[in-house]
Amino acid sequence: MGRSRGGITTKIHAVVDALGCPLSIVLSPGNTHDGVIGYEMLQNLDLTNKQVIADRGYDTNQILDLLKEQQATSVIQPKKNRVKQRKCDWWLSKNAT
Repeated sequence: MGRSRGGITTKIHAVVDALGCPLSIVLSPGNTHDGVIGYEMLQNLDLTNKQVIADRGYDTNQILDLLKEQQATSVIQPKKNRVKQRKCDWWLSKNAT
């Protein structure tokens, strides 16, 4: 449990395959940034030649570098406050949810 704007909350982070079957599930305090937990979860997976689809909360340089190291394709929308906007497959990103 963590304190955030909404009060005392908990977040559920999940990594799923293309069919939606869970590969990893983690609970975190509500005040923990999504990118921190996402990086820890992705570190333990073999992402070679795979696409990683996530929302803007997971747009961190640390995650993007990890995906580049593992030769994975990033389908993560860039945050609006990112100085240099990255290219993203918007069609795939929007239709994945």
